[in-house]
Amino acid sequence: MLTALLVATLAVVVITMVATVVIGRNAGWIAAAGLAVLATLVGLRLPELLDGPGVVREVVPWMPTLDVALRLRLDGLAALFLLIVLGIGALVMAYSARYLSDMTVHRHTGYFAWMLLFAFSMTGLVLADDLVLLFVFWELTTLCSFFLINRSGRRASAPAVRTLLVTAMGGLALLFAVVLIVARTGTTVVSDALQSDAWQTDSGFTAAVAVLIALAAMTKSAQFPFHMWLPDAMVAPTPVSAYLHAAAMVKAGIYLLMLFSPALAATVVWQSILVTSGLITAIMGAVFALRRFDLKEIMAYSTVSQLGFIVALIGIGTPSALATAALYTLAHALFKSALFMVVGIVDQRAGSRDIRLLRGLRRTMPVTFVVTVLAGLSMAGVFPLLGFISKEYLLGQMIEPGGPAWLGILLAATAVIGATATFAYTGRILLGGFTDYRGSERVDDDLDTHRMPQYVSEAGPGIIVPALLPALLGLVLGPAVVWLHPLIGAAGGAAAGISYSATFALFGGLTVELALSITIIALGLVTISRRRALDRLFERRILPFTAIDVVERIRTGLISLGSRVGDLTRTDAQPVHLATPWALLGVVALAAIAIAPALGEIVEPGEPWTDALLLALLLATVVPAVITRSRLTALILVGGAGFVVALWFFALGAIDVGLTQLLVELLTVVALVLILRRLPAVFHRVTRSRQFITATIALAVGALATVVTLAFTGRRDISAAGQYFLDEAYTDTGGTNIVNTILVDYRALDTFGELTVIAVAGIVLMGVLAARPILPERTPDMRAWAGTALLREADNTLPIRVVARWAAPVIIVLSIYLLLRGHYEPGGGFIAALVGGTGFALAYLGASSDRRAPVRWPYRALLSAGVVVGVVSGIGGYLVGSFLKPVRIDIPLPWGDEYGFTSALIFDLGVYFAVVAIIIAVLNELGGVRDRPGEVSERAGSRDQEVAR
Repeated sequence: MLTALLVATLAVVVITMVATVVIGRNAGWIAAAGLAVLATLVGLRLPELLDGPGVVREVVPWMPTLDVALRLRLDGLAALFLLIVLGIGALVMAYSARYLSDMTVHRHTGYFAWMLLFAFSMTGLVLADDLVLLFVFWELTTLCSFFLINRSGRRASAPAVRTLLVTAMGGLALLFAVVLIVARTGTTVVSDALQSDAWQTDSGFTAAVAVLIALAAMTKSAQFPFHMWLPDAMVAPTPVSAYLHAAAMVKAGIYLLMLFSPALAATVVWQSILVTSGLITAIMGAVFALRRFDLKEIMAYSTVSQLGFIVALIGIGTPSALATAALYTLAHALFKSALFMVVGIVDQRAGSRDIRLLRGLRRTMPVTFVVTVLAGLSMAGVFPLLGFISKEYLLGQMIEPGGPAWLGILLAATAVIGATATFAYTGRILLGGFTDYRGSERVDDDLDTHRMPQYVSEAGPGIIVPALLPALLGLVLGPAVVWLHPLIGAAGGAAAGISYSATFALFGGLTVELALSITIIALGLVTISRRRALDRLFERRILPFTAIDVVERIRTGLISLGSRVGDLTRTDAQPVHLATPWALLGVVALAAIAIAPALGEIVEPGEPWTDALLLALLLATVVPAVITRSRLTALILVGGAGFVVALWFFALGAIDVGLTQLLVELLTVVALVLILRRLPAVFHRVTRSRQFITATIALAVGALATVVTLAFTGRRDISAAGQYFLDEAYTDTGGTNIVNTILVDYRALDTFGELTVIAVAGIVLMGVLAARPILPERTPDMRAWAGTALLREADNTLPIRVVARWAAPVIIVLSIYLLLRGHYEPGGGFIAALVGGTGFALAYLGASSDRRAPVRWPYRALLSAGVVVGVVSGIGGYLVGSFLKPVRIDIPLPWGDEYGFTSALIFDLGVYFAVVAIIIAVLNELGGVRDRPGEVSERAGSRDQEVAR
């Protein structure tokens, strides 16, 4: 069920992206339906979950040798957050279907993709029962928020970067915590790690993890002193803000705190950090909200304040406090999603969010006003809404947190101040945005009030209903809070690590909490009536800087520091760049010399005569290459040295390695020839002294490398790992080509990483060559060899043209054959791609002119397809255990036999696509097959000369 739920959430992303191409913003309805169905399915399973074992687990192997798996766990806490993530997500998606522009040029594919990936990452986060998986989804939420903010216009770049810096810092803290937990408890399973005895026996470990987890959660949930990014991120569209504040980004931090509460709730440092930071944030956010006139900014600081209350409750750490935190989280998700959607409606219909400009919207937008009243009163904690109950029980937990009596008085007084400010800014929203009331007297008449339309109409049902539903739920669930007892009790119990039954009541009698609530309302009304005086007071800046200024100074300072440090070593001089590996080689050589007495036992007394012959051939190619001044001659000699090395591999029996070396050398020569056409024919002269110094360094480094190689490898017997591959490769993989099975079976994940590197390198290559001009050719009047830049239709040399015509297709077909047989005989995806690349290179060289030279294959699409094919083949591995584990596939043949292969062949196909794409890109991009800056005038001149002839 859980794996299917996660996959279904990802499927909603793909389906919606495809739908946007056809129906544009209306794809939001499809996304809303998908998330609503998933939320309903979770809701239908709740009775079974809460009445049964209380926990549902699923495990899909991922990296078995590292004990890392796709472990998913659904308990009361995860179920609560899952309903919030999917339910609020469905409402926001439906809201987006009418909030976004309906212009056909705006398909909004990127918006829906990142928003739904946000829902997917949050789903994975709350279901994860593996620390590695938890961290992966945690970081994915960070990336989703960054891209959603960054794509919001020109002004969004700086806020997006600041948000990324703050939240990424929290991600590093979580990573350190994960490493500590795994190292100390010996498991990556979250539920097992939380039950380890290490939390009670090792106080240093517990305190360190408590600080790291608190830091990670506080950055995500915008707690002081990391609160600045949340209001800064308000440049994002209102639906993004609604989801981020109500159900996604900030709720991830709350979930993380509650997830680790069973192990950390009794830790003093944990309690101190969360309660102190939470209450400071609650008051600070509320005060900042009272200073703002933009409805969206008021909402942003309101979120900061409300999250502070929740964090403080988690810090208290008792089962009842954690259950209250769960109830408060649900209430906050409902009223905050409704209020943010209202802000978007007001902004669209009235053209402004400034409460100094808005007038009388309650008459022209009555339904929107009702939604705002319901959600606002719930936020303010007014009877009988759900927010009232959560606030009442919050006050109760603050009064009796445990410990000395003065502590309860201090916490309760602080909570009353924060709640009073909450009531005050709620009145600021309702009165300032929807009535003509402006405080003790009308003010701000000098503002440019004509910016608001003279007539503002009510929004349509498509955009108002998604905002109305959570507001109504807040009203219904207040009197019917008993319906929430099983879910909230299970959530609080999971956060406390015990079985817990929640009991909340709308009216608990004449209690201290009720008296405090009445006091809060009274003080709030006084504050609202004195709004004008408060506005004048808040106009004064207490500090000459803001929190955003601090983050920006840190960011620019780090960039400046990095530049200065880089300047110390930034140079184009090759000796400086080579100095570091030379020094490292020297250190390794010292270690090799220390074991030099053992060399006699390592090196066999007699070497085969082939080694001496091949060494002589190497000297015959390397020495002239060092002496010659001709670039072309040097290239030929260096290529010859590479061919000798390939022969050496063949002589040693390493057929696959030899083929790779041979083909790489061949294609490297072709690529370098394309570059040499744009360089001088000879190298520049150097002095005798420099030649002597460089020769000495080269010989010394070569000698050191030889000593190191002989000392650390020599001619030892085969290693245990190598013997295992020889003995077990066929049993484990069904393949007899040991090299290929290692690449695509045993270490397929590493090969997939290399495949990704190839794709990135190709993208960089194409991007750099497209953005920067390359040198013009130095021989524009020569006939076409190696892709000359002539524009006229001149025949190339006859032999290569004839050979290329029949040989190039044969070589490409041969590469397909090598791909298919690679699992059993020398070949495989990489070698096959290199062979196919030589076929394309031959076809390129045999072209009659520059116009006919380009290889008309979509190398950009091939590059992407290579990575996609690799991923798809890896996903199939989940069917038999883990990602990229080969799956056996048998295809029945018409004559009764079966043709069998594994998904490793499909993975190899991805490698083939990517490598071939790189080769074609090099041929086309470096071969001068299109006009580039710096070449146009020369080509035009050649054309004019041709016409004259």
